[in-house]
Amino acid sequence: MSQIQELHNQAMDLAEAAFTAKLKGDLEQANQLTRQAFEKETQAARIIANQLNAEPTRSVLHRSAASLAIECGEFQIAERLIVTALSGNPPQEIAEELKDLFIQINLRPYLERRGI
Repeated sequence: MSQIQELHNQAMDLAEAAFTAKLKGDLEQANQLTRQAFEKETQAARIIANQLNAEPTRSVLHRSAASLAIECGEFQIAERLIVTALSGNPPQEIAEELKDLFIQINLRPYLERRGI
């Protein structure tokens, strides 16, 4: 198994454990597991970041890492992950999901700056 696949699998297992902890009401454990999942998925995304011909894996990993970053409140890191993914050749569906994540991060601050 490649290092990328191993990190991704670990991240998904941690994310699932975080979801279960959240369902049980253990928010502290859920937050810790989500952060661990975010770190693993970000590591996997960074390994493949410069492999522009590795789509859709490259953009899927970046989208997943960005989603986890948002859950952890790491909005600047999420933006960087999104921009990196979009700078490649993501499939249209993944590109749209990445743009939706970007809007999710930036809509509230935009509206607040405009006094809305």
